[in-house]
Amino acid sequence: MKHPMEKLLTFFLILISCTGNSIGQNAQTPMMGWSSWNTFRININEDLIRQTADALVEKGLKEAGYTFVNIDDGFFAGRDSLGNLKNNDTKFPNGMKAVADYIHRKGLKAGIYSEAGSNTCGYKWDNDKINGSNVGFYGHEEKDAHLYFKTWGYDFIKIDYCGAEDQRLDEKTQYTKIRNAIQQTGRTDVRLNICRWMFPGTWAGEIANSWRIAHDIRNNFNGTLGVRDILEHNLYLSAYATPGHFNDMDMMQVGRGMTEDEEKSHFGLWCIMNSPLMIGCDLRTIPSTTLDIITNREIIAVNQDVLGLQAQVVNRNGKQFVLAKSIEKDQGKIRAVALFNAEDSAQIMRIDFKEIQLSEKAYVRDLWKHQDLGAFTSYYEVSVPAHGIAMLRIEGESSFDKTIFEGEDAYINEYNAIRINQKIYDKARFSEKQGASGGYVLKDLGGRNKPDNWAEFRRVYSSSGGTCQFDLFYYSGTNTTLSVIVNGQAYPMKNLNSGNDTIRGNASVKIKLNPGYNVIRLANPDGPAPVIDKFELHNVYSRP
Repeated sequence: MKHPMEKLLTFFLILISCTGNSIGQNAQTPMMGWSSWNTFRININEDLIRQTADALVEKGLKEAGYTFVNIDDGFFAGRDSLGNLKNNDTKFPNGMKAVADYIHRKGLKAGIYSEAGSNTCGYKWDNDKINGSNVGFYGHEEKDAHLYFKTWGYDFIKIDYCGAEDQRLDEKTQYTKIRNAIQQTGRTDVRLNICRWMFPGTWAGEIANSWRIAHDIRNNFNGTLGVRDILEHNLYLSAYATPGHFNDMDMMQVGRGMTEDEEKSHFGLWCIMNSPLMIGCDLRTIPSTTLDIITNREIIAVNQDVLGLQAQVVNRNGKQFVLAKSIEKDQGKIRAVALFNAEDSAQIMRIDFKEIQLSEKAYVRDLWKHQDLGAFTSYYEVSVPAHGIAMLRIEGESSFDKTIFEGEDAYINEYNAIRINQKIYDKARFSEKQGASGGYVLKDLGGRNKPDNWAEFRRVYSSSGGTCQFDLFYYSGTNTTLSVIVNGQAYPMKNLNSGNDTIRGNASVKIKLNPGYNVIRLANPDGPAPVIDKFELHNVYSRP
């Protein structure tokens, strides 16, 4: 184990390498920047955008990694007789290209907004009936893509769905059409955000850099679509986040009236969940306390970590959440951990090192205070204030392979939150269940004539490989079958019957793992599979 000071020096060298000029611009890490919608909605203009770009530089935000200036809805002025998009000359007298050029001269990236359908969200919700009508991509995909990215020179686009929803367009079809139009411009560096307000389906990762997982965030902490509620929407979507492709928890509400502890929680959660970090307040008047929070380099490094992982739930108790992910080195011995307390009073919160696959002895660092706390045995606990969060870096003397995999953390091939919201339950999904190990299960898996209704775990790592015991924990009131497919090799588990849907059963099968990463798929193309609580891997006997 390194001496603590040597460890600290190494950490800061890694941190510096992550927070140089490329931070926030590296397409493999979440975007960082500012967006106009939260504070200004459609009430934007050229002076505001230029002043915001100035503020990003002058207040040290660019240096901290915030490099995108995103112009949201409100710059349109309809189309001309030939169908060409017009910008509002009153709000933007020098045109949108001049604004993008100004942003670029500051060493920043320029972002823009559009709609997948015809009419924008400003048209629908802000009574922008003239300017927001027929200005979306629908029917103008190639023309608009060329304008935004070749003529005007923008680097990012958020594509909303208000008009498309009213037109009942198919999400995958329309967003794919837009992505194809962007690719035809020859620009390979444009980032695309799908703003469909719910996880739209696994297809999103093939065409977009990020996708919204909930409706617009509200400026509150514990209420509907507040900080904690948005977190709930993202807790079990980690399997869909990969380097360059992220679950978007929406623009941040920091700097708009929350308490300091609430803002720390907001920012810390967005960082450890690998959401894009888009500031939504007025940067010209941002409070100094907020500025200190969002420029904390050690917290930012959790978001911009090279592994590109989203944290998973270690455990939860009421409004208390323990979240963790590996950082810095794949299958290494370093974890980022968040102890988030959404309760209305301070709580003693704890992380057991074995739950994050670390040795009994581990070293803990407080990322808010930039302070090493020393070595601890078995666990670390701390009092977390009401609505507060502890952000930690924990390094074990050693680590071990993960052996417990919760059903709700699976990559579900046909998962689509839009269908779940519409109460369509004909595909596999995660669902809350009292008594399950993590409080959630994987259900509705398999089914006759449903060959694609499977789920899999793609990061099952084995240091040595070999034969091991696969222990399944499940619920089923009838005889069911599950095919456990490991790297393409099927291991059938038949007659799975726990007695009823409230009693958890257990069954085992021997499987073979390769050294390194393995993919374990759970499926049943011939009928319904049992409800999956979790599986555990035990006793690697020998190499296959």
